[in-house]
Amino acid sequence: MNTVLFIAYLIVTLWAFGSIVLHGSRPTKSLSWLLTIVALPFGGPVLYYLFGVNRRKFRFFRLRQTEKRKLYDETYKNISTNEEEAKIATENHSKLARLIKSNTYFSPYSGNEITVLDNGLETFDAIFKAVENAKKFIHLQYYIFEQGELTDKFYELFKKKIAEGVEIRLIYDSVGSFAFRGKIMKRFRSIGVKAYPMMPLRFGSLLFTLNYRNHRKLLVIDGTTGFIGGINVTDKYISKENPLGIWKDIHIKVEGPAVDSIHRVFIKDYHFASKEELLINNKYLPKNEIKGESTIQIVTSGPDSKQPAVMQQYVAMINSAKKTISIANPYFIPGTTVLQAIKIAALSGVKINILVPKKSDSLMAKYSMFSRFEELLAIGVNIILRDDFSHSKLLIIDNEIASVGSGNFDYRSFEHNFEANALIYDPKVIKYICTEFDTYCTDNECLDYERFKNRSIVTKFIEGLAKFFSPLL
Repeated sequence: MNTVLFIAYLIVTLWAFGSIVLHGSRPTKSLSWLLTIVALPFGGPVLYYLFGVNRRKFRFFRLRQTEKRKLYDETYKNISTNEEEAKIATENHSKLARLIKSNTYFSPYSGNEITVLDNGLETFDAIFKAVENAKKFIHLQYYIFEQGELTDKFYELFKKKIAEGVEIRLIYDSVGSFAFRGKIMKRFRSIGVKAYPMMPLRFGSLLFTLNYRNHRKLLVIDGTTGFIGGINVTDKYISKENPLGIWKDIHIKVEGPAVDSIHRVFIKDYHFASKEELLINNKYLPKNEIKGESTIQIVTSGPDSKQPAVMQQYVAMINSAKKTISIANPYFIPGTTVLQAIKIAALSGVKINILVPKKSDSLMAKYSMFSRFEELLAIGVNIILRDDFSHSKLLIIDNEIASVGSGNFDYRSFEHNFEANALIYDPKVIKYICTEFDTYCTDNECLDYERFKNRSIVTKFIEGLAKFFSPLL
């Protein structure tokens, strides 16, 4: 028996080593996996198979559904939109817009009205009012859609709107919304909601899809009103009855031509999840009237993307900074490329403020995040710890452009998740966001470099361990 186990161990270990050496995308991540395999006999190769295999080169990217996504992208380039592309004034911003368009096929559009929603209460109040006013359809997509007060409210509103003849389509992530299944999902379907999971956890495909999650948070009503940001459908945003208190986050409501882009993100994912016909027609993609003065561009990225668009968006924005960079993120675990961009900006004289929560819903993520702070503090980066739990994903450059959405500063958002951000080119809207950001920076603790570097050896050791596993998060 011992001989059989040893041979089995040798086979799986050699397979894992060979796969890492042949297909590893980054030396640091490859090294982490190699050490994991050595440290955890059998367990290490299993973890690598589930979460580490570069499936861009393996079966996940040959699945019929994924080929459909790629075909959709190729087709989308030739599908005309009803909206007129905006002209970006400055060269730096124009380069950024071209980068995003090359990666995602989404152009910047002007004539939008943006409403900034600072927290869950404001967001869901605006969403429920918009749902009440729906005339034709309601399309929503969330990473987390879980049972609670908010879900019950959606159910009652959906029941009423379906009776009025409004079409409702819902897609949710199979892992993030794991509790939204069985009786709960059937309850929604029983009233006429077309609800589908993204990459369902099924035998036969589980090992090829488990590590790739749809992290987007979108809602589109009648093709004229859209919501995008970082807020999920969970009572954590409205109830104090959880260990971290009420979660804080930023979301935006969009009215105008850019809703077309938000809706096309949903349409692609819905087609992928439901296998139903594409919704690309005038009923679902109407010509939008000019509603305001804001220019917005939608940024999407996922494991089926040819380029890591969200990571490239962040790096390009950071590289374009002349005066200030403001970052708010609950999982600030940047890889080498992003970290070096931040360091170059700081050493070039750009003022950088990074706002992160003092508390976290993941100890591994918290310690991994804190492991990077000393080297950033040493070169003058300001790191501010919020007392509450902020789930916001925000990047502001020179108080001129800002990104709001679902993309975190971590490997998962850059490589594994389907994400969606809104890039805002409107100084007036950004001024409001900056005022809120600066208030949090003033009211909360700014880390002191001398005191932080003298934290206990035990804390540094835990951070080092967490940092070691950060490429696997």
